Amino acid sequence: PECVPVGILGQRRRHYLKTQRGPISNALLLSGKLDAHLAEIDAQAETMCFQLVKRLAEQEGITEQLKVENQMEWVKQMNNICNRVIEFTNVALV
Repeated sequence: PECVPVGILGQRRRHYLKTQRGPISNALLLSGKLDAHLAEIDAQAETMCFQLVKRLAEQEGITEQLKVENQMEWVKQMNNICNRVIEFTNVALV
């Protein structure tokens, strides 16, 4: 069977299923649905991350104008948002 590429978020889901939900992980693996499940979760989580980053940047007033005027401040604030979104996504994957 052709292997579906799974990103980092899908890999985190795989680890969670393997360590915390072994029977579900085994059932998905034996039925051949594990890779499709992980790819779907990865795509959903990635979409959620992009939407959250965009929404938080708008709420906190991080604009392209800030990027032009003070690039280091823009990078600092965007990294802060990205880190918060990653933490939230990690919790949401369980």
